[in-house]
Amino acid sequence: MKLFAVTVLGMALMSAPAFADGHASGDAEKGEKGFNKCKACHAIVDADGEVILKGGRTGPNLYGIYTRKAGSFEDFKGYGDSLVEAGEKGLEWDEDSFVEYVADPKKFLAKHNDDKGARSKMSFKLRKEEDAKDIWAYLVSVGPEVEAESDSDS
Repeated sequence: MKLFAVTVLGMALMSAPAFADGHASGDAEKGEKGFNKCKACHAIVDADGEVILKGGRTGPNLYGIYTRKAGSFEDFKGYGDSLVEAGEKGLEWDEDSFVEYVADPKKFLAKHNDDKGARSKMSFKLRKEEDAKDIWAYLVSVGPEVEAESDSDS
């Protein structure tokens, strides 16, 4: 019985999500539910145009956000100047920057750009860090990086 328990534990650890190596620490399943707070403005549509999650167009498509340069999704023209500037200064989305940004977009951009006058068009704030990490995990789980990693495992 002990051998069975050790085997099950080992299998559980080895079957962790492909993005557990640092891309995301949250719970993607919870994040999928939490994304309901985001879909009024954001959709998730893959590169082939397949809708993963229908949402609004006020904000950019969040498919493939992991390591995307901030303010650079070419099919979205509504970025604010401060977010574009952040991308030009090297901001690429990862879990830490996403979590900090969604907690207070204006404050994040002011800090990142070293500009007290920085503004964000995103007025929504997701104050709970755990919720933000879960949503990040969900976004990474449906993004192309995970698909590419899964394909290379086959």
